[in-house]
Amino acid sequence: MISSLPDYAIEINGLNKTYAGNSIQPPQEALIDINLQIPRGSFFGLLGPNGAGKSTIINIMAGLVIKTSGDVKVWNYDIEKEMRQARSSIGIVPQELNIDPFFTPREVLETQAGLYGVPKSERRTEEILNAVRLGDKADSYARSLSGGMRRRMLVAKAMVHSPPVLVLDEPTAGVDVELRQQLWSHIRQLRDQGTTILLTTHYLEEAEELCDQIAIINHGRLVTSQKTEDLLSSLDSKELIVTVDQKLSAVPDGLLNFNVELSNSHKLVFHVPPSEVPVEAVMDAVRQAGLGIVDLSTKESDLEDIFLMMTQEHET
Repeated sequence: MISSLPDYAIEINGLNKTYAGNSIQPPQEALIDINLQIPRGSFFGLLGPNGAGKSTIINIMAGLVIKTSGDVKVWNYDIEKEMRQARSSIGIVPQELNIDPFFTPREVLETQAGLYGVPKSERRTEEILNAVRLGDKADSYARSLSGGMRRRMLVAKAMVHSPPVLVLDEPTAGVDVELRQQLWSHIRQLRDQGTTILLTTHYLEEAEELCDQIAIINHGRLVTSQKTEDLLSSLDSKELIVTVDQKLSAVPDGLLNFNVELSNSHKLVFHVPPSEVPVEAVMDAVRQAGLGIVDLSTKESDLEDIFLMMTQEHET
């Protein structure tokens, strides 16, 4: 038994998954020596292109895919040696809307709670349905629910056994902005109550806003795993857009020492590392070139820039 709370909600060491080949297709390495530690109580983002291996990791944790080698622990329980405890410690919201259309949300949650052995006296069906704003649809057939409602029902289904770890695999795919905000409001409440959240998403701005730490995976390999703020600061780049008072046909000679391009006849776009080139130096150079500055704006590097840079660097 676990006598105290673990430091890491999920620990992955040397994880490999190779799918056997056949006469037509060679063996496929889906995961290659993945090492990942997800701190207890964190909101952790797992990002990567389609086919990178994100879902394979999740399916291994869920017991749906058998790993080739390596160790995986959920809430300090080995997923093979302590299978029942590990699976009881995790709730997974899959990408697919795999819900029986003839069940109501209440029946779905009650059935799921029964499968996890939750006594009737301890079930929180009404509370969970209200939390995901499905209380008024508790007795409606699932087939009558919208896509966004079904997505929220999957979140509710994953929470029936009160797992300390919640995995969200593309939870807001196909969900409109309002429902997405409602969903994240509930997920934040769960995190504030101590639940560890593991998120995969294609909405990079979502990961940037929500996640404490982010790991990027590409071609089955872990590219990086850092605190979000450290990851964002790792790309020392800024766009400086300067609108000038004269019509230009080319970048003035006095500015060619910078990484600069002419966006239109009145707009110069400078790509500068802030740690090396202060904004004032660019502005001084523009004025020395005989140009007046009409407008100035900047664009900081965001998670999308870093994601593209890191995945492109690791293309094979």
